[in-house]
Amino acid sequence: MTALIVAHFVLAAFARPLVRRLGARAFLVLALPPAATTCWAFTRWETAASGSSVNWSWAWMPDYGVSVDLRLDALAELMVLLASGVGTLVLLYCASYFSDTTPRLAGFAGNLLAFAGAMLALVLSDDLISLYVFWELTTVFSYLLIGFDSEQRHSRRSALQALTVTTLGGLAMLVGFLIVGQEAGTYRISEILVDPPPATTAVEVAVLLILCGALSKSAVWPFSLWLPNAMAAPTPVSAYLHAAAMVKAGVYLVARLAPAFADVPGWRPVVIIFGAATMLLGGWRALRLNDLKIVLAYGTVSQLGFLTLLAGVGNRDAALAAAVMILGHALFKAPLFLVTGIVDHAAGTRDLRKLSGVGRALPHVCAVAVLAALSMAALPPMLGFAAKESAFEALLHGDTADRWALGITVAGSALTVAYTARFIWGGFLRKPGIADTPVHRVGPAFLAAPAALALCGLVLGPGVGWTDRLLSAYADAFPAPAHPYHLALWHGWGTALLLSAAATLGGAVLFAARDRVARLSRRIAWPTADGVFGQLLLGLERLSLQATGFVQRGSLSVYLATTLLVMLAGQLAVLIADQPWRGASAPRLWDVPLQGAVAALTCAAALLCLTVRRRMKAVVLAGLTGYGTALLFVVQGGPDLALTQFCVETVSMIVFVLVLRRMPVHFQESVSTWRRAVRIPVALAAAATLGVVVWVAAAARTASPAGAAMVEETAHHGLKDVVATILVDLRAWDTMGESAVLAAAAIGVTSLIYLHRRAEGAAVPAEVRGHTAWSVTAQPLTGVPQGDEGAPERGWLAAGATLAPEHRSVVFEVVTRLLFHPILVLSVYLLFCAENMPGGGFVGGLVAGLALITRYLAGGRFELAEAAPLQPGLFTGLGLFISTGVALIGLSDGTVLHAWTYHGHLPLIGDYEFGTPVIFDCGVYLLVLGVVLDIVRALGAKIDRQIERAAAEKAAARRAGPETGEAAP
Repeated sequence: MTALIVAHFVLAAFARPLVRRLGARAFLVLALPPAATTCWAFTRWETAASGSSVNWSWAWMPDYGVSVDLRLDALAELMVLLASGVGTLVLLYCASYFSDTTPRLAGFAGNLLAFAGAMLALVLSDDLISLYVFWELTTVFSYLLIGFDSEQRHSRRSALQALTVTTLGGLAMLVGFLIVGQEAGTYRISEILVDPPPATTAVEVAVLLILCGALSKSAVWPFSLWLPNAMAAPTPVSAYLHAAAMVKAGVYLVARLAPAFADVPGWRPVVIIFGAATMLLGGWRALRLNDLKIVLAYGTVSQLGFLTLLAGVGNRDAALAAAVMILGHALFKAPLFLVTGIVDHAAGTRDLRKLSGVGRALPHVCAVAVLAALSMAALPPMLGFAAKESAFEALLHGDTADRWALGITVAGSALTVAYTARFIWGGFLRKPGIADTPVHRVGPAFLAAPAALALCGLVLGPGVGWTDRLLSAYADAFPAPAHPYHLALWHGWGTALLLSAAATLGGAVLFAARDRVARLSRRIAWPTADGVFGQLLLGLERLSLQATGFVQRGSLSVYLATTLLVMLAGQLAVLIADQPWRGASAPRLWDVPLQGAVAALTCAAALLCLTVRRRMKAVVLAGLTGYGTALLFVVQGGPDLALTQFCVETVSMIVFVLVLRRMPVHFQESVSTWRRAVRIPVALAAAATLGVVVWVAAAARTASPAGAAMVEETAHHGLKDVVATILVDLRAWDTMGESAVLAAAAIGVTSLIYLHRRAEGAAVPAEVRGHTAWSVTAQPLTGVPQGDEGAPERGWLAAGATLAPEHRSVVFEVVTRLLFHPILVLSVYLLFCAENMPGGGFVGGLVAGLALITRYLAGGRFELAEAAPLQPGLFTGLGLFISTGVALIGLSDGTVLHAWTYHGHLPLIGDYEFGTPVIFDCGVYLLVLGVVLDIVRALGAKIDRQIERAAAEKAAARRAGPETGEAAP
């Protein structure tokens, strides 16, 4: 099972080269995974039909009880055959539907196959969480497929509607899954069905949330707006996603959970009322539309309401009817969509008012459409007739609610007959006063897929009994009635047959009066769901603008004061209510008096920030508070934290200084006395409250510290540095996530500065390059006076000569020249000694970044370009790639990073070990180095260019002043 699922995604990843090489014929290759899955499913038919199942489980992370579980039973067998069988035929159909020159064909092909893989995994999942994951994957791929023609506004809007509606429903469903899993004590679906949790209030709420997700996925009212608009997608998408696969996911979920939750209060009213309403509303709307594809779309909505009603009724015969109806619906609706695509290709239109005589011109296409339409109208001897008979029979012998539902389904079936006849009449028959529509011939390969599906509906009508064992194996999960129903084409004369005849006759009458019905339908038409959705979005946008205008006043001090006051009120309320100091050991002022002295100096530096008026002085004082915190780490015995804090504070101060160069020297905000009198108490109260909370929390511990276990675990592996081991091994995923956030922040900061491109030329001028002490060889300096070529002037830096004399410092250049390489060596040492000494990839990257910052401060932007000629994005991307790749490798055996370790010996170094944690740390090192370099280039080199450009423009203006007779500024 897993190999088949993985094969879908792997081949989807190679769709682009396949399409580039084979064109539209690549769909023939892409059809191999679903074809293999169909063959595999047929080999498991007997197992599923006998009531057994095929199970597969992988203990992903056994320590946390996380596993991946797959299960093939009777219902999953049916859904796999539909998802893979119809998917195979649709992919083969695509080879004729698309041309080799279709734009964005490779992306479409990959997304369609990946959707098939996600749908396959969804119906095989035996775990609520993994089912939700694949549920959302189908949502994402359907969004991409519906928005295939992204240049069209309607396609983008339709894709967004489908994504919004189904994602919101999916989130509600996830909450329901979590509640059910907690109440049942397991997330394993098969175990929940065997022993469902009692119907408590929590379970009732969870069931309603799950139904919300199922109804939104299957486009049941009031969530039906997205499906008709999704017809903006290419026809193969409509035939697969919106007839056989995606929209069936909600019905499948209802059918899957009905044996356990059908008796929970709220389940039956929801599925019966909303299913019946959807059946009537969708069928009625289809009677007045003129686009063949939209007619089928609203017919699909109507049929999905019928399927939801049957699947959720909660008795054995209705479940059997739902299962055979799921099969029948796929076998008649998918070929009708595919035939519509053929008509559109051949005639150039889908408007039934313009089509005439297409059946005579394309008799084979018409024959296939008629076969599928007969099944949709539930006429014998088609499979649709047998399915409709079983549904009427199941509802006929139910309770009062079922009989009400029966009346509605008979009316809905009459609507189905009416819009089916309208589809055939509008698409293929001749119309008075309209000339025959010119069409081009259709090849047999183009018609093969819909013909195969329509013939299956014809064969399985008389042969519906072949499916009885399989579908009954699912239906038998419900309590068995006294006389269980069995599938057959003919059950003799009876009430069900009479109801079928009445529905057919009613549909014929509606079709005969189609013009009057269409006028009546337009006259009493209610607001469309699409219009309501648009109005809701517009209202939400206006509300958001008003709320934003009210809250976002543009005052940083107001935002900060609001945040601090909310934090202050919340923390004080908790302290007063809980009184955590009761029963706790008395907090100590300090462990050693030196801690108190350092804390007092740090607080003094923070208080001095309130009195300064110069920006640079405020930055220095704020930096002193950070250095004071680092000293506390040193006194407490945390050298790793202290080293990291020192490096971070240094880089932060340099970044502040680089930014402040473009800002006024003094704070220009004029603060009145009363505002200052309010701000200072708020700031001091917030700081004091936060300090008290941390102080009290440290003394109010009720559980044993986790540090001892981590120290023991670290020592077990022969390591001494607990902090580094936690960051790169025990909690490596946290570190990876923080690294990704750091990279995203750096990209965001620099993107605000580099408006056009991130890389700007900063190479050292040719007349300077090669004449410094960093160079190995010296070449003649162009432009040097005659007689001086033999003794060119040398500098301590590669680009020192590019700075103006007043901006140069020989002492600084010499110190930079002497310390640059030792600092780099120190950074590498900190990287590799992290297992037993203070260090690590993060602090190592910061130290390497400080070396590059020193070069920049001493020699300017050209010096930085010489010191780091590669782009920062290369370091950032490579580091993130390495750390993420190593973390993913570690998941293979359920661990974090202990996937591989190599023990070796070197003559001078001695014994060493090199493993995946070290490689992970190397990725962090490169990422941090890239982030620092990117920020320095953005806030340093880029701002340097702006300053130079402004100075040049000012000088040019001064020179131009006397020439034009204007006074120089």
